[in-house]
Amino acid sequence: MARGKKRSTQTGPVRKWLVRIVKVSFVAGLLGFIALAVAVTVIRSSLPGYEDLKSSPNGQMIRVLDVSGRELFSMGPSYGQWLEYKEIPQVMIDAMVAVEDRRYESHLGVDPIGIARSLKVRLERGHWAQGGSTITQQLARNIFLNNSRTFGRKGREILLALAMERKFSKEQILELYLNKVYYGGGAYGIDAASRRFFAHSASELSLAEAAIIAGLVKAPSRYSPTADAQAAIDRATVVLRVMQDAGAITAAQAAETEPTAVEMAPEPRQNSVRYFTDWALPQLDLLIDETVEPIEVWTTLDLGMQRAATNAIQTGVPAGAQGALVAIDRDGAVRALVGGTDYVTSNYNRATQAVRQPGSAWKVFVYMAALEAGYTPNDIVTDQPIKIGNWQPRNSGGNYSGDISMRSAFAYSKNTVAAAIGNDIGTSTIANMARRFGISTPIDTNPSMVLGTSDVRLLEMTKAFASINAKGIAITPYAITKVSTMKGDVLYQSKFDGSRVLVDPWVSAGITDLMQTAVNAGTGRAAQIGRPVAGKTGTTSSNKDGWFLGFSSGLTTGVWMGRDDAKAVRGLQGGRAPASAFASFMKVAVAKRKVEKFDTELVLPDWQLEPDEEELYGAPEDGIYVDENGMPIESGQGFEYDLEGGQAEDDPPQLDQGWIDSVLGRGEPDEPRQPQQSENRPPKDDPRPPARPDAPVSILPKPTEE
Repeated sequence: MARGKKRSTQTGPVRKWLVRIVKVSFVAGLLGFIALAVAVTVIRSSLPGYEDLKSSPNGQMIRVLDVSGRELFSMGPSYGQWLEYKEIPQVMIDAMVAVEDRRYESHLGVDPIGIARSLKVRLERGHWAQGGSTITQQLARNIFLNNSRTFGRKGREILLALAMERKFSKEQILELYLNKVYYGGGAYGIDAASRRFFAHSASELSLAEAAIIAGLVKAPSRYSPTADAQAAIDRATVVLRVMQDAGAITAAQAAETEPTAVEMAPEPRQNSVRYFTDWALPQLDLLIDETVEPIEVWTTLDLGMQRAATNAIQTGVPAGAQGALVAIDRDGAVRALVGGTDYVTSNYNRATQAVRQPGSAWKVFVYMAALEAGYTPNDIVTDQPIKIGNWQPRNSGGNYSGDISMRSAFAYSKNTVAAAIGNDIGTSTIANMARRFGISTPIDTNPSMVLGTSDVRLLEMTKAFASINAKGIAITPYAITKVSTMKGDVLYQSKFDGSRVLVDPWVSAGITDLMQTAVNAGTGRAAQIGRPVAGKTGTTSSNKDGWFLGFSSGLTTGVWMGRDDAKAVRGLQGGRAPASAFASFMKVAVAKRKVEKFDTELVLPDWQLEPDEEELYGAPEDGIYVDENGMPIESGQGFEYDLEGGQAEDDPPQLDQGWIDSVLGRGEPDEPRQPQQSENRPPKDDPRPPARPDAPVSILPKPTEE
């Protein structure tokens, strides 16, 4: 008896604490249940109606339009036909339920077993590695929440799922889920996915196709058939095994179903427009605030010009090489952009990403710096061997023409003259000029930089030429003119800023004068299109890169050709394939534009005018003739010249300054100017006459460059 009382005395307090714990737990559980019920009821009352959820889109759709409003393509989500529950194939329902939520029909929106399993893995591994979400939870997350894996978001997801189960039937939830969940490839809903991957409606899905689609939900990007066909097939095999285990299909059905036999829809052809859009669309982040609304992006692209550009590159590039083309309008609008011969084979954008040596195309900066420093197109310079330090540049073929005008030196791309100019004005001055015109890549200031040894991008070089075309006004290439919502609300509108002046108008006029000559009589003759064109060729050593950049009728176009591995391309020179591709494109691009003559009259500042008119109008002396190698020949062995009337009757045409002026349609200048003094130009007492249309200069060799 005493022992029994002792045990009773010892166990009494324990029982009391146990009873208290049970009572507190019961009260806490009851209060928690009441709070949960209240929360679910409140959320249920605030949920949108079923029809509202059907009509609300997921994700942002972007329609990309060309300059005329024609759709280039749509990106972002795509939605197929909405399928009612009774229209959805049973194999699709069975596959989705088996792989995503086997206890779907029995739970109340949340699966405690699944949650417990997910938490256990989370605690063991320290991160979320296994999902425990039901189909209802996934739908709630897709419609109302984001994909962040936090306990707070998980709690909201559970409450929403419980509320949705109270408001909608199981069939309605499955219908919403199958029509709204993302399946990869931009497709939302099983119909969009079926059309995207199999090219037919979801109402016609087979068991194998349903298994492929059901397998996408876990990781749309990883298992998408368009991204990794084998991964999609392997995942579908897992789905079939899970369906068999759940009793949705028999072992025989699983065995005879072969996902590998499913015929996939062909991928839409990725044409050259994608080079443009790949460059243009990332700019949206800088133009508009983030939005989930569907938007329309109006671009500067002209589809007609883009087709012409694509054809010019594909047909004009030498075998084994690549090519790129950029066309910029007078306000900076990019009308065409091709980054390679085939986007499907290579989506690397050589127009905007590749950096290559420009060769003699770089001489526009050399000569603009010279013009700004006091040179004029009519100045006499000497084309002769030159040595600067240990560097000895040479002309193509080793030919030298002696005393020629700057215009001729530029037209025939004389390397020795460019080197002498760089030595005179300083390579840092030339680098500064290139920087002004938008070259952002590193610039080497060694003497050889005058021949284009610093890497550049085609887009930036074309931008520089467009600024020259704009008479020295800075031009900024742009791709997007307007962004608006589908309702018509304008989110962004482009504006042209022509306030930044890079060089004085007479400098841009002078370089335009030189570039006209290069096309009409020099290395760029293949770029002629039957209307005024100004441009410059560029060829690097061993023909690794070929360039042509120029403008006509307000449109500036740059062309580059070469190999991605920078190996030599036989016969590739700027004046050949690139210039021909330029002409092929421009003939189409400017066909409907007004023919525009260049305003190349040089209006020089007062300090640059020569006051001594006697020096300007002195009687010309006999000219010096040279042979095809630029070597002087004795008087009488060359062509006779009539100083009063020009060339003697029956003589073959001479490539002299008079001929160049006649080709360009120039009359004799009213006030020809004496060249400025420079250590690379003849002094005033030099016996050589100033360059005039009625004075012989030289018989120049066939235009070549390096």
